[in-house]
Amino acid sequence: MSGSETLIVIPALFIAILAIPVLLAGEWLVKRFRLLARFNIPAPVVGGLLVSALLLLGHLSGAFAARFQIHVTARWWTWLVTAEPEWFQAPGKHVNTPFLVAFFACIGLNARWELVRRGGAQVLLFWGAAAALAVAQNGLGVALAKLIGAPPLLGLVCGSVTMIGGHGTALGFAADLARAGLPTAAVAGAAAATFGLVCGGLIGGPVGGWLIRRHHLKSRVGAQIHLEAGRTGEAGILNDLRRCAGFGRPLFTHLLLLLVCLKIGAWISYFIQQTGITFPVYMGAILLGVGVRNLLDAAQLSWVDSEIIDTLASVCLGVFLATALMSLNLAELANTALPMLLILTVQVAVVAVYAGWVVFRLMGRDFEAAVMAGGLCGFGLGATPNAMANMKALVETFGPAPRAFLVVPLVGTFLVDSVNALNITFFLNLLK
Repeated sequence: MSGSETLIVIPALFIAILAIPVLLAGEWLVKRFRLLARFNIPAPVVGGLLVSALLLLGHLSGAFAARFQIHVTARWWTWLVTAEPEWFQAPGKHVNTPFLVAFFACIGLNARWELVRRGGAQVLLFWGAAAALAVAQNGLGVALAKLIGAPPLLGLVCGSVTMIGGHGTALGFAADLARAGLPTAAVAGAAAATFGLVCGGLIGGPVGGWLIRRHHLKSRVGAQIHLEAGRTGEAGILNDLRRCAGFGRPLFTHLLLLLVCLKIGAWISYFIQQTGITFPVYMGAILLGVGVRNLLDAAQLSWVDSEIIDTLASVCLGVFLATALMSLNLAELANTALPMLLILTVQVAVVAVYAGWVVFRLMGRDFEAAVMAGGLCGFGLGATPNAMANMKALVETFGPAPRAFLVVPLVGTFLVDSVNALNITFFLNLLK
């Protein structure tokens, strides 16, 4: 930061408050520019990247710089997604983590056993497709690095470490990569994961939309209703908030149920993590949500209203993505070396082709397969929430895809990580 540059510090709680105007800005831009709507670019991605770009311009011009207090300790909202043993140690948490966990808890609460049963074989197929992509990303990254004269380990960083793995895996393997001979692994990983995060949110909608239009696909579940909603502009944060206000007392019972899933789900994740298994904090919430919903269904208790849960999920996902993307440091991308940009650009192109030609056909060449292809672009380039946003943008326009919303999060949030860790370890040992 230069001496004349003004530093703006944005407190943690204010970041979440800023998410609403950022979402509104994204929705306005999507409606204003037909190209964005045509390619199904999610509004949170548009709004979040707009803020990130403005902050980058301020930094490059020397006018101002912004620092987001993303990591917080011992706050009431982070307590919701923190296990008690960790709580007393005041751990650092991302300010928007509760919104992410709440979103996946909503996915669990809407996962009826009938859908789980029908999606079993598809989960295995999609898992296999994701695992094959992870291996291909590493092989491609290392080969391209050798071809252009860059360190092979840099190619590995630009492979599944950051593409499928995202920021978490990049930081998790940074020390191992540094010991293997790449001292800049942490910085390079952060830059590559940021690049993937941005691209994953941009290409998923266009890929899924292209498949749907090209093959004239239609949703088999109330498609007409959703198509009309897409045309009349009923989707969006304002309409979600209006619906929440109209739910009345049932909204509070659903919020209480959601908070219980968040807290008990945090304990489930914590105890599983103690066994040495990689288990994201939101997986406890989604598994608990699945259990609660199906126990209530078995008892013939209609306590869960899918419309309320869907609306809450939409709000939580929008807030999470807006806060995550507007706090991205795009200067990391601006400073990325040319070899990295070349490798990463090829990786993005490969994911788009793989999703559109391989995954679409493997998953059945139907409407749900097209939505899953759009989702793969999201988590195949770094983040499952991006996958969910891509799919949400598609279903708001073309109609519901319940099977896709079960299969993609199960694979993207949990199953693929175990395969990817083994895959990265294999390549690390190969390159030593």
